[in-house]
Amino acid sequence: METDQTIRPQRGGMRQILKNVAWLMGGKGFGAICSIAYLAILSRSLGLKDFGHFSLIFVTALTLVALASFQTWQTVVKFGAEPVQQKDWARFGKLIWLCSKIDVAGAIAGCVIAAIVFHGFGSMLELNPRYIDVAFWFACAMLWSRMTTPNGIVRVLDRFDLGIYVEAVVPAGRLLASFVIVLAGATVERFLFAWAMFDLLAGALYWIVAWRLVPEAMHRSHFGYARDTLKDHRGLTQFFTVTYFSSTLDALYKQGPLLAVGYFLGTSAAGLYRLADQLAQGIGKLSGLLARAIFPEFAVARTTHSEQLFRKLVRQTTLIAAGGGALVTALAVLLGEPLLLLIGGEDYVGGAAVLIPLAIGASFELASVAYEPMLYSTGRAIYSMLIRALAVGVLTAGILLLVHLGAVGVGIAVAAGLAVMWVVMSLTVWRVMTTLIRKEGAQ
Repeated sequence: METDQTIRPQRGGMRQILKNVAWLMGGKGFGAICSIAYLAILSRSLGLKDFGHFSLIFVTALTLVALASFQTWQTVVKFGAEPVQQKDWARFGKLIWLCSKIDVAGAIAGCVIAAIVFHGFGSMLELNPRYIDVAFWFACAMLWSRMTTPNGIVRVLDRFDLGIYVEAVVPAGRLLASFVIVLAGATVERFLFAWAMFDLLAGALYWIVAWRLVPEAMHRSHFGYARDTLKDHRGLTQFFTVTYFSSTLDALYKQGPLLAVGYFLGTSAAGLYRLADQLAQGIGKLSGLLARAIFPEFAVARTTHSEQLFRKLVRQTTLIAAGGGALVTALAVLLGEPLLLLIGGEDYVGGAAVLIPLAIGASFELASVAYEPMLYSTGRAIYSMLIRALAVGVLTAGILLLVHLGAVGVGIAVAAGLAVMWVVMSLTVWRVMTTLIRKEGAQ
């Protein structure tokens, strides 16, 4: 991988987004096939209650990752786009090392929080005491494996293809491990060990790929210039803080409902909800990969395109995402029950009723996929954070009011919060784009 040949300075707007989406879809398609297979093995071999234990441990670890990690990839993309275009590797390297140090600090803090959560409050999640220690070590592994600075390096250099190869290690590894575990005897501990091992492997590979792409930037001579980097990139601290809270609120929205089901309704209900949520979050993952493809192009477009062209790019991506959301939601509603029966068996068919509101909510999330990258690239990331906070408030109120309906009530609360987020986000983006066009016309 030679540096100058791996960086493509000329970006093509919508065409580039679609190309990046094609790479991501290929990788996610492979991952989806593997995940359906290993999810079926996992849910059937563990049974409803132990699958609930596994789900609660896994989701709690993901929540800790969100709380302790800082999604530094967004900072690398936002503030690294300009030095990459200029091939200013010293400036880019200082930014990388700053984000890397933040990643490491977050992982250390996260391990401390994990010890407090699992050893102090494990009983609140209805976890079997035998799983407390393994849950703690699993969370630590996830925290160290999911540092996002190398992901940002790969994305800002427009090497989504390499990122897909690395990320394919996780679903492929989990599937192979599932077959081995079933033969050896399925236990929660063995599945957690396998999941952690392949996450750590993928995390290490991401760092290796990033280093090979830009060894000049990642040279140790650029380490230790935190103050200079903060001064050089105006608005970095504010952007970083806002995106941290936005990503944390997003994770709380995605993982919080399952934790609420486990707390209010028990471990078995959590297992049922988790399987339905996994299918619905397939749509959410589609919106996530679209956002990952869109944000780098929006960051570049803000420096190279007129406001009219930028607005056209936002409108095109929004229409594509909305159409995709409607289609995938219809498929989820029609095929939800057969899929649950196929994957989990008779014990999980009751999750079909939960899947419908979750799929509707996910379609709202997909329809608004272009909004957050647009707000980030125009320097209005705080709007996204405030809107996400509003959605979390709606979700919390909905859960408290509807949890008496069981897991279905929690699903309805999820859909309601995402619907509110879509409406408010749409109005906000419309106002922002109108303001930008007006300013451009006045110049």
